[in-house]
Amino acid sequence: MPAANDIRKGQVIKFHGEPHLVMETQHRTPGNLRAFVQVKMRNLRYGKALDQRFTSTEPVEVLTTDRRTLEFSYADRGTYAFMDPETYDQVELTEQTIGELKNYLAPGGRVDVLFVDGAPLNVDLPSSVELKVTESADGIKGDTASNVQKPATLETGLVVQVPLFIKEGELIKVSTIDGSYMGRA
Repeated sequence: MPAANDIRKGQVIKFHGEPHLVMETQHRTPGNLRAFVQVKMRNLRYGKALDQRFTSTEPVEVLTTDRRTLEFSYADRGTYAFMDPETYDQVELTEQTIGELKNYLAPGGRVDVLFVDGAPLNVDLPSSVELKVTESADGIKGDTASNVQKPATLETGLVVQVPLFIKEGELIKVSTIDGSYMGRA
């Protein structure tokens, strides 16, 4: 097993029986004390972040990971199906794993899925996605004195504030970071 000195950002380690994604590492040697490694990591099952100190020689179990780009197919009763475009294998994820990302998943959309020991654990979206406007009120003529916005419902059910000129059926770009309108697609 590798020592704590060998931990790098982006690796997945086993800590207290759970997989944790390493977000940051710092090797410290304070004054007359022994060296240690300060690790900031996030639990991949529950999403909770924590800081942990390891002695520099402490053994740490690094898990085998694989990152694949999958295409979203459909959602059915809390299960989200993704397809590998190269092998046509289907992977199903639970609503708990997907969480709030479901608001940005449109059929055919691509996501990066992190597999740890062959099991899908984490989903990463691109920074923006293109979604279709399904419901939007008409803008009032003459109401253009300032940056006036109106609510629009997208194909995933997400409600976003958009400019008055956006109409139903249009494709718009939405930020997956904060859910804001970025422009027409």
